[in-house]
Amino acid sequence: MLAEIITIGDEILIGQIVDTNSAWMAKQLNLIGIKVKQITSVSDDETHILEALRLAEGRAQIVLITGGLGPTKDDITKLTMAKYFNMDFRRDEETLEHVTKIFEKLKRPMIEGNIRQADVPDGCIVIQNKNGTAPCMWFNHNKKIFISMPGVPHEMMYLMDEEILPRLKDAFELPAIVHKTILTSGIGESFLAQQITSVEDALPEHIKLAYLPRLGQVRLRLSGTGSDEQVLKSEVEFYAQKIIAEVKSFVVVEDDIPLEKAVLDIMQASNLTLSTAESCTGGYLAHLITQHPGCSAVYAGGAVAYSYELKESILGVQESTLSSYGAVSEQTVVEMAAGAVKQFNTDYAIAVSGIAGPDGGTPDKPVGTVWIAVANRQNVQAKVFNFGNKRVQNIERSAIAALTMILGRLKQDHD
Repeated sequence: MLAEIITIGDEILIGQIVDTNSAWMAKQLNLIGIKVKQITSVSDDETHILEALRLAEGRAQIVLITGGLGPTKDDITKLTMAKYFNMDFRRDEETLEHVTKIFEKLKRPMIEGNIRQADVPDGCIVIQNKNGTAPCMWFNHNKKIFISMPGVPHEMMYLMDEEILPRLKDAFELPAIVHKTILTSGIGESFLAQQITSVEDALPEHIKLAYLPRLGQVRLRLSGTGSDEQVLKSEVEFYAQKIIAEVKSFVVVEDDIPLEKAVLDIMQASNLTLSTAESCTGGYLAHLITQHPGCSAVYAGGAVAYSYELKESILGVQESTLSSYGAVSEQTVVEMAAGAVKQFNTDYAIAVSGIAGPDGGTPDKPVGTVWIAVANRQNVQAKVFNFGNKRVQNIERSAIAALTMILGRLKQDHD
């Protein structure tokens, strides 16, 4: 079963917003056995939308459309879809009642644009949007299904979870799809592929292996398709364990979660606490950690200490260390990490100091030189990395390297 996603809006095409809807929708569809054939973004232009609908109808059985359902003149999706299906409009009384109640609750007057939210193509099935004013519209056309939803993420997600996915599962006999993700760190994609060649070559036709690389890490995703979900789970797990056996030292976790979440989970399970001392990463490491709910069970906090003065006053780095070795040095990063453990009273600390670039490098410490240290209450381990000359990538690489280091340290200390 194939689906296509069409996102509508000039704001996507000019880069004003990022199309996160498509990625989320594709993931949910895949989980119920529907493969996304193509994702297309088009402008708020009738000709472009009509052409996108025509092409999608030729490629997929299910077409999901988001965006362009608001009350303003640039929201033309509803009008264009009525034209595509050659339908007139009717006023949906249930939608009108729903919109009216929203405005009454807000104590705001209903204007004509709001009332027109209840006007829908007369051949569609209306699905009420409990989180907004624009209803979802379901069209059955030439044995294909077209579903038009609002582009506001929380409205779309509610409709998908509560209405669209259950209806699609009822409408089609869908295959079982089983995924298994293995997160690795500290090994490049090509080296990883070389290590697991024998396992990959032995995979049956209905189980596929995908490599999903990011800076400093690679996700391996096994995907199996079949009719018996339990048998499929056993097969996928069998090959996953064979892969893990080949690259065990690089495996972080057997789950589709970010590296920092793996750190948090491991530390929380052992009732351990963490702090950070950042210089060149400028708080990026703390950002990665604190985006996860419940992180406070592990993460106490940290310091972004860019200047010598803050490294000394907050983290206890010795003035003599900085004057003798500089901020980007093993000696300094060791004192930063040890200082964080002491000052923030945590079991572990990560410290990062480097030259992110694009300038500031020297012959002996070029741009991309980064020292990272991981400390506990007993000792500190430090390592130097030499990345490239791109600032943003250096910051990201430093954070990933730091997380990989503490994972290794946790395994060393607690396995």
